[in-house]
Amino acid sequence: MKKSEYTNVVHAHQVSLYRFALNFLGSAEDARDIVQDVFEKLWLNVDRIDQEKVKSWLFTCTHHAMLNFIKRRARIDYMQSIQLQGTPHMDTHEFESNEIIERTVGMLPPLQKSILLMRDLEGYSYEEIGVMLNLSPSQVKVYLFRARVKVKNQLKTVHYFA
Repeated sequence: MKKSEYTNVVHAHQVSLYRFALNFLGSAEDARDIVQDVFEKLWLNVDRIDQEKVKSWLFTCTHHAMLNFIKRRARIDYMQSIQLQGTPHMDTHEFESNEIIERTVGMLPPLQKSILLMRDLEGYSYEEIGVMLNLSPSQVKVYLFRARVKVKNQLKTVHYFA
């Protein structure tokens, strides 16, 4: 891949990768960092990646980078909560509808969350998601169904307490 091809790939995919990372992580700064790291990794591996598979590679790499980021952040949060000897109280009545949905989606397991965002927000097909996450289309459908059921059930419980 030449420098001009790399530039074209960046321009073609930076918005969708950023949107995916932003919706997954909920932080614009963290999403920018992840996407920047992924494009840096692409540049370092530019000779090893097939031009036709670059989109799948980018989303797969972004997915893995976000999982690693979340694990690292969870360890830090855990250590801080131990030091503080307490957890902050969150009242669901303080949040607007979109924030409740974002929190509900945020509670999904990472794989289900990625699939839900790729399908419902980014509009990728089951096959495309399967390629990006190394799953069969039927596995993607199952994970998506389970994610939607979890979101629906969680929203029902929030509604009962409202």
